[in-house]
Amino acid sequence: MQPLVASNARVKDARKLSRRSERFERRLFLADGPKAVEGALEVPGCVVEVFATEAATQQYADLASVAPQWTVVEDRALASLSDSVTPAGVVGLCRFLDRPVEHALDAARLVALCADVRDPGNAGTVIRCADAAGADAVVLAGHSVDAYNPKTVRASVGSLFHLPVAIEPDPAVAVRAAQAAGLQVLAADGAGEVDLDHADELLAAPTAWLLGNEAWGLPTELAELADHRVRIPIHGRAESLNLSTAAALCLYASARAQRR
Repeated sequence: MQPLVASNARVKDARKLSRRSERFERRLFLADGPKAVEGALEVPGCVVEVFATEAATQQYADLASVAPQWTVVEDRALASLSDSVTPAGVVGLCRFLDRPVEHALDAARLVALCADVRDPGNAGTVIRCADAAGADAVVLAGHSVDAYNPKTVRASVGSLFHLPVAIEPDPAVAVRAAQAAGLQVLAADGAGEVDLDHADELLAAPTAWLLGNEAWGLPTELAELADHRVRIPIHGRAESLNLSTAAALCLYASARAQRR
């Protein structure tokens, strides 16, 4: 069978998922690259179809052997499905994975709760950091970037498929849901009253870290809903930390304290 071309109806239909509205209407998204496809294939029922070039089909024969449908496409067709500068040759068509906040928080001990995080690279990296720190879930709340944005999926390097992700339009609802689930909510705040370096006793408890927008942080009214506000000490002259860096420090501090 000949590889599908870029003008093929199935390829064109998949390409429409570059638009957020299309993704949410159909509850489908594209996972670009072998790591993402490998992670997606580990989740039963997640992958609908995998598009791959002839070269990638040979290179990733192990993935092809377990995919529900593996479709060979021309290089140009694959490139039209990827937003990467140098496509890896494999793109998965996947079903949405998010679950209700209450389900994602059930029995959780460590959670990243992102409020109005707009940068897809940051959101994907937070998901990756949460996965690496052994967190139980990530919540994207408010006007946060779409979890299924191609850049978010790619930045998570497969971690999107490793832990529950919830989407909640109202950050205050997400905070209260975390508290109702038995988690203390700690707001990462440069003006916080608690120093992260001296908070091990606090951090040992089940925790949801509340992380704000890259540019303006947490709104006062949202930060006030948290049980405590925690600052990361800055010993040099930097004004602040990148969101994903701050998330990594907070999550790992909690992971260390909880595992003692």
